[in-house]
Amino acid sequence: MRAKGKTRRLMSWGLCAAALTATLATPAAAAAPGERHRPGERPAWTLTGTGTDARFRGLAAVSRRTAWVAGSKGTVLHTSDGGRHWRDVSPPGAAQEALEFRDIEAFDARRAVALAIGEGEASRVFRTDDGGATWTESFRNTDARAFYDCLTFFDSRHGLALSDPVDGKYRILSTADGGRSWRVLPSAGMPDALAGEAGFAASGQCLVASGPEDVWLATGGAATARVLHSADRGLTWTAAESTIPAGEPARGVFGLAFRDRHHGIAVGGDYRAGLPSPNAAAVTGNAGRSWQRSAGPPAAYRSGVAWLPHSRSGALAVGPTGTDLTADGGRTWRTVDTGSYDTVDCTPDGGCWAAGESGRVARAGR
Repeated sequence: MRAKGKTRRLMSWGLCAAALTATLATPAAAAAPGERHRPGERPAWTLTGTGTDARFRGLAAVSRRTAWVAGSKGTVLHTSDGGRHWRDVSPPGAAQEALEFRDIEAFDARRAVALAIGEGEASRVFRTDDGGATWTESFRNTDARAFYDCLTFFDSRHGLALSDPVDGKYRILSTADGGRSWRVLPSAGMPDALAGEAGFAASGQCLVASGPEDVWLATGGAATARVLHSADRGLTWTAAESTIPAGEPARGVFGLAFRDRHHGIAVGGDYRAGLPSPNAAAVTGNAGRSWQRSAGPPAAYRSGVAWLPHSRSGALAVGPTGTDLTADGGRTWRTVDTGSYDTVDCTPDGGCWAAGESGRVARAGR
C-alpha cells in the first residue's frame, strides 16, 4: 500500500507539472523553438490587481493561493486568495524612508523575512510572524562599505544574506533562528572577488539554496561572470566561471535556480535596455563546478528563473521583455509571453508567480 501511495503521488506531481507547462505554452505549443507567441494567443500569465505602481523584485510564492511580494517605495504585499486581493503589509516607516525591498523569503502565510538593499544603513532585514501585521527589524547594516543584495534559506531556521565585497571578499550574514538575529560569517573560506565584481539585486535570486547545506551566489560586473558554491552553509566556497558574458558593470549572472544540489540554471545578460544579451542562460549538472551555455538561450536579458514544480526538465525565465520556457532542462528556450517581469517563483502544489515593474504580479496554474 505504501508503494502504491508513493506511485500515485509521483503520478499526481507529474500530471501537475505537465498541466502547468501546457498552461504556460498553450496555444503556442506548436511554435518552432525560439518563436514568439503571436498576438491574440492566450498569454502565459494572468495579471492580478495589486493597486500599486511599485516595482516588485522580491517574490516568495508559498502556494497557488499564498504569495508575498516586496519592492520599491518600502512596499510589501501579501495575498492568501490567489491574487484576487492583496493586502499592504509594508513595515511601518518603510514607505516614508523609501526603502528598496529586493528580496523576500516566506515560510508560510504568516512568517516571512524581507531584505531592503542599499549602502550602509539602507541595507536592513525585517521579519514578521503574523502575516505582516507587525514587523521586527532584525538587522541594520552599520558598515558603509557593505551593500546587501539577496537572502536565501535552507529551512525555516537557517539562512544567509549576501553583501557585495568588503575588503576584497563577499560578506555573508548567517541566521540560525529564522532571521530573528544575524552574524557575519568568517571570510577565510571565501575566494577573492574579481576587480569590479558584485552581485545583482535584480530578482532576489543572486543567492539561492537547495537542500540543507548547499548554496550558490551569482556575480557580474567583472571580466568574467562567476557562480560561487558552498556545501557547508557559507563557511567555504569554490568559484566557477559561467558562460554568460560579462566584461561590463551591467553584465553577468542575475538569477540562479537549482532543482536539487546538482542541477541548476543560470540566467542573465546585459540589463541595459536595447543592448544584446547573447548566451543569456547556462546549465550545470555537477553542482556548479562547471557550466555549459544553453544551445538555444533566451533572446534577451533575463533576471529571474524557476523550475516548474516537480519537473526534471521544465523551467521558466523572465525579464523586462518577456517569459521563456524550457522543456529540456535549460538547453533550449522559447518565448511564451512578452510581458515585463523581474522575478519568478513556483510552488510545490503546482502554481507559478511572477512580479515586476508598475505593480505587475501574475500567476499561472489552476
